[in-house]
Amino acid sequence: MNTYKNYLLSKGFSTATSESYYKSLLQYITWTENNKIEAEQSTYNELISYVQHLKKKGVKQRTTQLNITSLKHYFNWLIKRELRDNNPTLNINIKGIKRRKLYNIINKITLEKIYHNYEVEKLNNKENQSIAKRNKIILGLIIYQGLGTLELNRLELIDVKLREGKIYIKQSRRSNERTLKLEAHQILDFMEYTLKIRAELLVKNNRETDLLFISKGTGNHLQNAIQKLLQKLKKKHKEIESLKQIRASVITYWVKNYNLREAQYFAGHRYVSSTENYLINDLESLQEEVNKYHPISVSYTHLRAHETRHD
Repeated sequence: MNTYKNYLLSKGFSTATSESYYKSLLQYITWTENNKIEAEQSTYNELISYVQHLKKKGVKQRTTQLNITSLKHYFNWLIKRELRDNNPTLNINIKGIKRRKLYNIINKITLEKIYHNYEVEKLNNKENQSIAKRNKIILGLIIYQGLGTLELNRLELIDVKLREGKIYIKQSRRSNERTLKLEAHQILDFMEYTLKIRAELLVKNNRETDLLFISKGTGNHLQNAIQKLLQKLKKKHKEIESLKQIRASVITYWVKNYNLREAQYFAGHRYVSSTENYLINDLESLQEEVNKYHPISVSYTHLRAHETRHD
């Protein structure tokens, strides 16, 4: 079983998560042995019986879902070793689990209008105008590249590749590195900011840093700047709720218009399953109806087909 643990670690799971999945697997193997079932060749119906077993024992639904998730990786490992050719957990979804919070998705046209309507030139104070120009670049990176606050905070001047028209996003504990294309109008704004405005802000705030974005205060974090930006946007655009909503809207657009692997790369997701979750935005109401009539429902079988078609 050390080989299985190494497999989990190679997939990017932490040591603690790998150990937890391993323990869940051992519990399942014990159950299969007691019921004279061959664990490696378990069927969908046998897994349903296991779910019912956990339910009778009083195991919480969320814990049961975690058990099924751990077994999903186990069967993927068996497939990789060519010990079976399908994963029986893929269509199992436990009713009653609070789903990932979904957002009111803003379409691409509206997002671009929000970006282009952001006022910069009308401000009479030069410092405020510089801050506004910086904020418009930040807004562009949110709307076109789907960046989050942490990624915006970590950007350095060297990450902007103006000659290539691209920007490099570093890897983090939760996301993969990627290089994303900049829109033509973003490149022009970046040129002005990196060659002029950024230097002015450094002098104004008596700062020395390699970070791309210069905050107005003494710290290096952009949380306050982004919060003020969002407050300003919310006053003018009632559909805006949060930065996460905008990012979810961008990723949803990518999922609809690119294959899952491409969307995964753009979003920086470590696992394609994270990207696949955004397909739920258009199917949530349908799935809720299904869940009303069956305690363990088929979960987006056609989404798996969708992934297969595009991989």
